[in-house]
Amino acid sequence: MITTSYLASLLLVDVPLRIHLIGVAGSGMSALAVLLLALGHRVSGSDKVDTLEIRQLTQLGLVFETPHRAEHVRGVDLVAQSSAVKPGNVALDEAIRLGIPIARRADILAAIMTYKRGILVCGMHGKTTTTAMAAHVLRLGGLKPCHYVGADIPILGANARWDSESEYFVVEGDESDGSLTTYFPEHALVLNVEPEHLDFYQDQDAIDDVFSRLIAQTSGWTFYCADDAGARRVCTSHPRTVCYGTNASCDYWMELFSSSRNGGILTQLAIYHRKSFLGNIQLNVPGRHNALNALAVTALAMELGVPFDLIAAALRSFRGAKRRFEIKFQDSLQIIVDDYGHHPTEIQATLSTARSFGFQRIIVMFQPHRYSRTQALYRQFGTAFYGADYVLVTDIYPAGEEPIPGISSQTIVEALQKAGHPRVQSHSSIATIHQQVGRNLLERDLVISLGAGDIYEASNRLAKDLTMRKRLLTAMGPGSIRLYEPMSKHTTLRVGGPAQFWVEPQTEEGFIDLVRLCSTENIPLTVIGRGSNLLVRDGGIPGVVVHLGHGQFLQSQPNGHSIVAGAGVRFKQISCMAYRFGIGGFEWMEGIPGSLGGGLRMNAGAMEVQLFDQVVCVRCCDQKGNILIKTPPELNVHYRNTPDFACHYVLSATLQGYASSPKEIDHRLRESKRKRHQSQPIAASAGCIFKNPREVPAGKLIEELGLKNFSIGKARISEIHGNFIVNDGSASAGEILTLIKEIRTIAKRERGIELQTEVQIVGENL
Repeated sequence: MITTSYLASLLLVDVPLRIHLIGVAGSGMSALAVLLLALGHRVSGSDKVDTLEIRQLTQLGLVFETPHRAEHVRGVDLVAQSSAVKPGNVALDEAIRLGIPIARRADILAAIMTYKRGILVCGMHGKTTTTAMAAHVLRLGGLKPCHYVGADIPILGANARWDSESEYFVVEGDESDGSLTTYFPEHALVLNVEPEHLDFYQDQDAIDDVFSRLIAQTSGWTFYCADDAGARRVCTSHPRTVCYGTNASCDYWMELFSSSRNGGILTQLAIYHRKSFLGNIQLNVPGRHNALNALAVTALAMELGVPFDLIAAALRSFRGAKRRFEIKFQDSLQIIVDDYGHHPTEIQATLSTARSFGFQRIIVMFQPHRYSRTQALYRQFGTAFYGADYVLVTDIYPAGEEPIPGISSQTIVEALQKAGHPRVQSHSSIATIHQQVGRNLLERDLVISLGAGDIYEASNRLAKDLTMRKRLLTAMGPGSIRLYEPMSKHTTLRVGGPAQFWVEPQTEEGFIDLVRLCSTENIPLTVIGRGSNLLVRDGGIPGVVVHLGHGQFLQSQPNGHSIVAGAGVRFKQISCMAYRFGIGGFEWMEGIPGSLGGGLRMNAGAMEVQLFDQVVCVRCCDQKGNILIKTPPELNVHYRNTPDFACHYVLSATLQGYASSPKEIDHRLRESKRKRHQSQPIAASAGCIFKNPREVPAGKLIEELGLKNFSIGKARISEIHGNFIVNDGSASAGEILTLIKEIRTIAKRERGIELQTEVQIVGENL
């Protein structure tokens, strides 16, 4: 074991060392790199991933490599090891083989601290915020401390700072591996002590022993929270302690008299030193736990001689650390918050804070952290979520641990259910959990992502899409936008993943403004009709999916022997209007489930008629929002495809018919219905899957190949019509695509015919 004094003699001399950090991309190790570079050492580091912090550090002189390799440590004077790095890491194993001195992060921090007046912040919860708060208050109070914080702290400018002229060094201590005993600070802040990290500690007594040893090694004052039973148990018997809390018997105490949301988050408290009223403090970070953190910092700063008015001003200007009740999105309808809380006590504090805002519902996306913590504390987790209306639990974030048999996210779910929580469920995927939450959002909902892993990605995605939804609504005007709308609800095949933004404009002007915005911002834009010739993959459709099925797009009227109809008008409506006004030629549309816009895109047809046989002109807009009128000769029209409408969007069209008597029209309508009922299945389908090849109709070919009624999963070739694939109730798009591929393979192998799909296939795979 390398001693603190030996490390100090190495690090704090004029001769620079070559130091390699294994696991340098972690927030704690990247902060350590900042300090070592500032001390003048030649610093290199390796990790599995690159990050923004690493790219910034390389500009300061860090030499970064990924992934870990043995040669990275050859020739270095010292190796610093992240607590997440274990034997088996090739760089660590090589350092051990070569006998290179190896130090933990805490060992190095403790060594650096020996040359400053050290202030150590420790406890199971709240360390990062309190350390950042202390550094900020002491800096604005004129003491200009160095600092080390294990997270991104925007208000401090960086998660670490070193200045050889500074007197104080404020450090966030990590209790997870017992390394608190490495430190010999002048002052210590003990926020709370309770069962945690039981993968390392045998029991609570072992935890208490580490904190007691730290306090015994603290030369100045130990500040502890008297509201916390564990901190009282460990600290009360020691000399030179200062207690703080909500009881008037404390050395420093507070009254929390207001917590509100007024264009932001405000927490107000009155501060007392024994019997003397010091003044009021206003915080811009929420919750009782942060009020106690501010009280701890106030006690520290006061004892160091900082005037109260400077303390109050500094706390008023403080903004929290990343991932500590960090607001990602906020408007009058919803608020999205991300928080690092992953221990039951932290979760309870976060939910208590959330409840104080007065939102109608609180929805939690929770990612358990470590199998060992889940195993040790699952009962406490069961009662920690009482403040939440809905809880969705993802897979456990292992943090390098191996799975423990019988322990999974379902362990948490069952604990909550046993404790009586009415609405909790598993949702394993971090990639899609935001979709489940977003599609069910209501007004006055507060959504929190909770956990120490990568659950923040879910709130980031949701916040980003809510921000874009606001922009889309502003551009569109009248209409509605839904997030993550299942496309299975909008296709006749009844399959398909979600549309990122499901948009239903009411006016042509609003739609055109949407088109312009999407073009300018490079947002994918898909316009669909009634989904009758559409197969959406299971991953859904990214970007904006517009359905022109409301308002102006449903207007239609006769004009002599022609009909003018909006893009959203259904074929059945057109045939009914034609019948009512004695216009023939539209009978073939009876029974086609699509709408005019989609029909023009694919040049729909039936009964040996194609839609463009009757088109007089089409009103459309281009991607810049210009309205154009196109006649059939001006368009590139093909069998079952009009490519021009991939980048031009139909607004309305004029269709030509002819004079006909009601009796003649009625006869043709009946004949059209009879043929459809005889030749087409009633089950969910997308119509004909394949275009007819020259050699033989696709349906006849598939029948001759003996494939009728052949199925993959719940996707089946109809026994009535070989060119129809039907959904027997729960088919996935993946099953249908696999069946399509199988049909094409057999047709090519057996008959040498290349079948081309008529159905439009869009979206992404899962």
